[in-house]
Amino acid sequence: MENPRFLDLLKNPVFTLSATLIAILALTGALIPERFGRVAGRLYIFTTEHFGWLYLISVFCFVIFLVGLALSRYGNIRLGREDERPEFRFYTWVGMLFSAGFGIGLVFWGVAEPMSHFYTSPFSGNEAQITEAARIAMGYSFFHWGVNQWAIFGIVGLVIAYFQFRRKQNGLVSTALEPVLGKQPWVKDGVDSLAVIATVMGVATSLGLGVLQMNGGLSAVFGIPNTGWVQVLIIVGIFSAYILSTITGLGKGIKYLSIVNMTLVLFMLLVVFIAGPTVFILETFTLGMGDYLTHFVNYSLRLTPYEGGVWVRDWTLFYWAWVIAWSPFVGAFVARVSRGRTIREFIFGVMIVPPLIACFWFAVFGGTALYSDLNAGTQIAEAVNRDVTVALFELFNILPFSILLSLMALLLITTFLITSADSASYILGSMTTRGSLTPPLVVKIIWGVLISAIAGALLFAGGLEALQTASLVAAVPFCIIMILMVAALVRLLRRDVLPISKTDMRRFLKVRARLDELEGKSRDEDKTS
Repeated sequence: MENPRFLDLLKNPVFTLSATLIAILALTGALIPERFGRVAGRLYIFTTEHFGWLYLISVFCFVIFLVGLALSRYGNIRLGREDERPEFRFYTWVGMLFSAGFGIGLVFWGVAEPMSHFYTSPFSGNEAQITEAARIAMGYSFFHWGVNQWAIFGIVGLVIAYFQFRRKQNGLVSTALEPVLGKQPWVKDGVDSLAVIATVMGVATSLGLGVLQMNGGLSAVFGIPNTGWVQVLIIVGIFSAYILSTITGLGKGIKYLSIVNMTLVLFMLLVVFIAGPTVFILETFTLGMGDYLTHFVNYSLRLTPYEGGVWVRDWTLFYWAWVIAWSPFVGAFVARVSRGRTIREFIFGVMIVPPLIACFWFAVFGGTALYSDLNAGTQIAEAVNRDVTVALFELFNILPFSILLSLMALLLITTFLITSADSASYILGSMTTRGSLTPPLVVKIIWGVLISAIAGALLFAGGLEALQTASLVAAVPFCIIMILMVAALVRLLRRDVLPISKTDMRRFLKVRARLDELEGKSRDEDKTS
């Protein structure tokens, strides 16, 4: 308490309001988990029934807006000074995007989602566990992890980066909304508090998913019980490792762990690609991309008001809500590591490279599992239906070096969880210290404790369903904030001084050379006369 920076922190209403609310939720979940779970379930149903349309339309419009912006003349605007160049090399940058954006989600759902859709078709009346069901399962998996997801991250990241590095302001969400909402302190504090709460819920969902999968993997490999107390111990272990990472800072801890993540991902991808049905995987990837592009608009706006059912609610709406809740953290982190890139580089880098990696991941892991069930008589889909957390390890059981692959997967899950917690605590620390790029260590530790606590409370209160509810409820207000962020960005881009494009510069030089030539001829004629 003698630290003046910590005293300043307590005077910050964004920190006190959001941290207090998260702490109350965590205590409530720990003390009365059953009642907490029932309330969460009601909120889940209410949110999806009344606001599902908002998620779908907003995300679809975000994609269109970003593509149009990248192709426009504003795409040449640099996120920083005109002479500034990217802070991180491309491979490191993509690795940091991958680690922060996908987190544990891709490892968790890489096998689980295609096999879930294969076991229960996304379309009522379609027969499950046949060839056509496998094709639909892969196409929908590509859709959920493709451009739409990264458009959400891209919107938040681009707006924050533009304000932080182009206009030399802080990276707070409220600052990005000043052109629309003004500078009233209570409005700014309210917006930033909502962003912080949404971030905590989104991160807690990802942390909880990773803990569930790690417990499932430990159970499959070592026979460790799959129980709540084991999950708590996993959270404590991850938190301890996170402390070591966060002490080293963004330039070392997160950077090096992100490179480790990317290297492990690529190595596991290569091993399964070679050990699995390679030609089938390549054909699955090609066909899946075709189906994704063909059904992009249909899937983006699909609801079922006539036929009913909960499939869209449980999958697409959950994903979009989860990503929207996750976006203040990922967007702020992506902004932080994208300094010096142009808007065009930022948009195409964010919306093309990570989605392509994700789709190929699904083709390799999900495609191998589908091939095995269709052609080798295995029952991976049934095992996933019983326990979604063991999906990846069920796949490894049919491949060579299964124990080695399982151990590598556990290591990858661990590093993903650490980088997610480390990155999130850094961003939350920044959001609750007036946008500081170097938040105090004590602030990051406090947020690490609160994230771990709310994740544990949600796991005790209802497992996967409670985690989904947390994201859905937190995403509703932030979805509206994202729409306002787009309006603010458009208003400011119109006032920005556009850099001269290379094409315009070449035209200018040609015109100037021609004028110089004519002027020279005129002087020669004057001398002659």
